[in-house]
Amino acid sequence: MTAVPVKSDRAVALWLFAICALLALMIVVGGATRLTDSGLSIVEWRPVTGAAPPLSEADWRAEFEKYKTIPEYAQVNLGMSLADFKEIYWWEWGHRFLGRLIGLAFLLPLIYFAMTRRIDRALGLRLLGLFILGGLQGALGWWMVSSGLSERIDVSQYRLAAHLGLALILFAAMIWIALDLVSPRARGARHRLAPYAIALMIGVYAQMILGAFVAGLRAGRVYNTWPLMEGRFVPEAYFIGAPGVSDLFESMAAVQFNHRLGAYALFAAALAMMIAARKTALGPRARMVFACVALQALLGVWTVVAATPLALGLAHQATALIVFGASLYLVHGSMSSIEMTASSGAAPAGARGSMAAPTGSESAPMTPFHGTSRTGAPPPDVTTASAPSR
Repeated sequence: MTAVPVKSDRAVALWLFAICALLALMIVVGGATRLTDSGLSIVEWRPVTGAAPPLSEADWRAEFEKYKTIPEYAQVNLGMSLADFKEIYWWEWGHRFLGRLIGLAFLLPLIYFAMTRRIDRALGLRLLGLFILGGLQGALGWWMVSSGLSERIDVSQYRLAAHLGLALILFAAMIWIALDLVSPRARGARHRLAPYAIALMIGVYAQMILGAFVAGLRAGRVYNTWPLMEGRFVPEAYFIGAPGVSDLFESMAAVQFNHRLGAYALFAAALAMMIAARKTALGPRARMVFACVALQALLGVWTVVAATPLALGLAHQATALIVFGASLYLVHGSMSSIEMTASSGAAPAGARGSMAAPTGSESAPMTPFHGTSRTGAPPPDVTTASAPSR
């Protein structure tokens, strides 16, 4: 097996990790715009000219007058003062500003690294694709906001979930590429627990999307008891009317119950993964994932019982990103050279482990795994696409 051909440069990796941190901050600020009902305070999409906030009292009043034309003002915030409007405006402006900042912080270093040949063509094209996807994310954000400007008093929970979903894909892709740069994977290497690690990561992603529906419907501010929901495990109002698939995403009782159920399943899955990986090289990563999931579960209970105050809601969202990042780290480890080395006997560049040389008077045959074996068989926790040579 050979290492996945990604040109290693720690400066590039650190840059990508920094972009991930900015993305995480932007996602959390996006959560704040939802919790503070600030997302509709800017009723226009001006990617370039809208970068500057209102600079004069006249500018502020002009923005306020635009806000007064949408249903949210008439039905929710009628009589709001200019000072109150400024408060919600800054949250939304900050969210959009971070989007613009991330675009520049991504594009300018990308051009520099490409011109100085710090990245190869293949990696450059992947990163360019992510930049384009980031631009589409901005357009998707406006599509979400536009859903609340005419007939609704808030944004569509479906569009909110799509907006978060794409942000998480960008976040995951950048973390993955950065991890490849600092710890190249061995081509064809697969830990026997890799499918379960991938399933766990997908579960974390799905749980975060379910959380977007809770936020979209403000469902975290009802049923503020635990473990039961107003005295019942399955809330009586789970279905709005006749049972239907749409109720799974449109009933406050349903989306909160689904999110709770997802949390229980995720906790059990993370615990099972930790137990299964306890004696393998994935053990430390699996323990880290379980610790993050356990912390997130405690935060989730606290948040719902407290009726989702701003600080707890943002802490819950930030911890969800940590859980997601930890699950990505686990998956990367399950496909990494820390478990397997090149069949030539040399570990791929950047591998944490190395091929152990046989010791003693009787040499043991080398295998494409860490360590040696008298039989040539792989350790019990690793599988490979080809049988080891004897």
